[in-house]
Amino acid sequence: MEKKLRRSARLVDMTQHLLEHPYRLIPLTTFAEEYGSAKSSISEDLSIIKELFEHKGVGMLKTVAGAAGGVRYIPLLKKQAAVGIVEEICTKLEQSDRLLPGGYLYMSDILGEPETLNRIGRIMATLFAERDIDYVMTVETKGIPLAHATANYLNVPVVIVRRDTKVTEGSVVSINYVSGSSKRIQTMSLARRVLPEQSKVLIIDDFMKAGGTARGMIDLLKEFKAEVVGIGVLVETSDVEERLVDDYISLGKITQLDLKDKEIKLELGNFLSKI
Repeated sequence: MEKKLRRSARLVDMTQHLLEHPYRLIPLTTFAEEYGSAKSSISEDLSIIKELFEHKGVGMLKTVAGAAGGVRYIPLLKKQAAVGIVEEICTKLEQSDRLLPGGYLYMSDILGEPETLNRIGRIMATLFAERDIDYVMTVETKGIPLAHATANYLNVPVVIVRRDTKVTEGSVVSINYVSGSSKRIQTMSLARRVLPEQSKVLIIDDFMKAGGTARGMIDLLKEFKAEVVGIGVLVETSDVEERLVDDYISLGKITQLDLKDKEIKLELGNFLSKI
């Protein structure tokens, strides 16, 4: 006979289960059967976990009443914590050796740090927590880790737009779009089978200049009759004559970029008014 867990162990196990399954509705009977406990005891445990989550600022537990109800963990991050994380990232990005030709920043090392990615993903998930999201979309390649980090906290699939078509993806939908910075006509493609029609999509990208890539993804989604419910970018530039997208959220903003003297200055993006 399997040994029944003590309440302290049960609380730890329940907390771990909730953290690993964000946005998933978990019936109280699932926990009751798992631990051989009464629903009243499980409800008391969830109240303790709920209080802890809110105190630590890691999210909230939302209770859904009714026979088909249960509890759902919503990952959230307090504004003060989010500001601290973004300020730390902006400081790293201000290093002069990150400046690349064309006004781009080298960010691959930051986008390769699991801890930093997880923090960014939690911030994005917090910013778009109230949106009804079916998929997170990005364009290859540097936006991919950001999209996966965000989708992990939203518990939704990731859809990757390709610059070149791949035979392994089957039939694709391709469009031409104009790059906002270079004004060149480029192509992006998305496999038909990866995105059902009428889906609600959150677009995530690492860098935005004029917004040509984001506009291209918006136009591509129209071919799938999909709805764009939000656009989130890690860093945007401020010295743009014409922005091709208006409704977006940025974590950081480049306010000064001097190619000659290798000087870069960043400030917090517009997420401050959204979180």
